[in-house]
Amino acid sequence: MGNRGILHDESRRVVRPFAVRRWIACVLEFRGRRRKVMQPHRYTELFFLDEAAAMSAGHRPCAECRREDYRRFQAFWEKCFGGQTDADTMDARLHADRLDGKRKRVYRADARSLPDGAYVAIDGAAWLLHDGSLQEWSDSGYVRRQPRPVRGEIDVLTPRCVVEVLAAGYRPMVHPSLR
Repeated sequence: MGNRGILHDESRRVVRPFAVRRWIACVLEFRGRRRKVMQPHRYTELFFLDEAAAMSAGHRPCAECRREDYRRFQAFWEKCFGGQTDADTMDARLHADRLDGKRKRVYRADARSLPDGAYVAIDGAAWLLHDGSLQEWSDSGYVRRQPRPVRGEIDVLTPRCVVEVLAAGYRPMVHPSLR
C-alpha cells in the first residue's frame, strides 16, 4: 500500500496526484491497525500489485511498518550515493527523479544495463524485468512473459535512483504470479 498524503476530497474523489514528497510503500497489515479507505482528512491509500510496482511509481519502503526493508534499502542507497541516507535526503532525490513537473518522468536506457526489479514501457504496456525476462503487468498479476531485449534503448518507468539501488542489489518483493 502506498501513501502520498491526502489526495481525495470530502466526496472521495481523487483531486491531486500527490500532496507530499514522502511517497512510501507500506504493508497491508501492521500491529492490528484498521483503516477505512479514503477516510476524510486522512491520507489516501494507494494499492500496488507488489513492491516492484510501488518502486516503479517512485515509492520507497516505509521506515515504520517495513523497518527491515527500509534499512536494507537505505544501505543500498548509501552504497550508491554515499552521504546522508535519512528519509528526507532520499525522498528529495526520489521526488526529483520520479516527476517531470507533475508528470511521471520516463527516460531511455540501454536494455542490457537495467537490473531485475525495474519496470519498462513497451507498446503502451508496463513490463517488469525479472529473472532475465520481461513480465507484463496487470492489476491482478503478471499476465505474459517474453524474452528480455538484448540490445537497444528502452523507455524506463522506474526512477533512475531506484534503478541504481536495484542494480546495487536491492530486490523488491514481487507478486506471487511470478513464483
